[in-house]
Amino acid sequence: MRLKFGFHAPSLALVAIAMLSSSAFAADEAVKVGLVTRTDSNPFFVKLREDAQAYAKTAGAEIVAITGKTHDDAAGQVAAIEDLTALGVKGILVTPSDAEALNDAIAKARAAGILVIALDGRVSPDSAVDATFATDNLQAGVLQGQWVRAALGDTAPRVALVDGTRGTVSTRERHDGFLKGFGLQEGAPEIIAQQNISNQAEAQTALENFFQKDPTINAVYTVYEPAAVSAHAVTSALGLAGKVAIGSIDGSCDGIKAVADGQVGATVVQFPGKMAELGVQAVVDYAKTGAKPSGFIDSGAVLVTDKPFEGITSQDSAWGLKNCW
Repeated sequence: MRLKFGFHAPSLALVAIAMLSSSAFAADEAVKVGLVTRTDSNPFFVKLREDAQAYAKTAGAEIVAITGKTHDDAAGQVAAIEDLTALGVKGILVTPSDAEALNDAIAKARAAGILVIALDGRVSPDSAVDATFATDNLQAGVLQGQWVRAALGDTAPRVALVDGTRGTVSTRERHDGFLKGFGLQEGAPEIIAQQNISNQAEAQTALENFFQKDPTINAVYTVYEPAAVSAHAVTSALGLAGKVAIGSIDGSCDGIKAVADGQVGATVVQFPGKMAELGVQAVVDYAKTGAKPSGFIDSGAVLVTDKPFEGITSQDSAWGLKNCW
C-alpha cells in the first residue's frame, strides 16, 4: 500500500517532502533536489542530509529527502527514485545501497531529464549515473591497511575483517584497499576471520565470535567506526586492550574521540558535507544552465591517528576533532 505521493510505507521513512510546481523553472523558484540515503541510524547519512539541506538554503534549492530503513534497503531506494521521478525533481542524489539494483530506476529518471548523482558510493557500471561524488574508498582502505600493518611492527599478522553490507561497491573497495595497503592477498592464511555486517549489533556479535574462536587475532579491519568501537569493547573484555591494532573509516566526531581516547588506533576521515555541497550545486547548475557533471569526483580522505608512522601521511586527533562530522 502506498502513502500519499506514492511512497512505500514498509520500506521508507519520509524525512521531508514538498509538492512540486508544474511550472517551468524560473530564476526565483527553488530547485527541487531529491536526496535518497540508506538509513537514518547512521550519523554519516544524517550529517549528509543536514548539510545538503543547509547548503540548499544558500543555493536556491529545496531538498526532498527520503531515507531507507536499513543499509541494504535497495527495494526502498528503488521506490524512492521512482516516486521522485514522478514528482518531477530536477535532480536526484542517492547513496546507493546496492551496486546494480537501482540501475533500472535510475535509467528511467535520467530518461525523464533528471540529473542523477551517486553520493558516498559507486553504482556499477559508473555510467549508470551522470556522476559520482564520493570518497575514494579504495584509497581509504589502503590508508587503514598501511597503518594497521605498521602498528604490528615485526609481529606476524593474524587479521580479522569486519566488512560492510554485501553487494555495495564501497564495501568491496574498502576491503580491497585494506588488503592492498596491508600487503595481503584475498584468502591469505593471515586472515583468520571475516564477516559482512550491516549494523553495530552484528559487528559486536561477529567480533565476539572471532575472538572466542581465536584470541590470538592481533589486527582488526573495520568498514566503519561503530564496528571499531565494538572491537575495542570486545578486546577490552578479554584483557587484550592495547594488544590489537584496530583501524577504521568514517571520520565521525565519536570516531575521532575514540582515536583520541586510545580505543581505536586510526581512522580515515570522509567529508559528507563536501559530497552534499557538490551534489546540490551540480543540480542547481543543471537546472539553470543544462550543464551536467560527469565521472568520479573524489571528495577526499585523511588518515587520523595519534600514533603516526614514518612514510604514512596522517593528521592527529586534534585536527580530526576540528574536521569531524
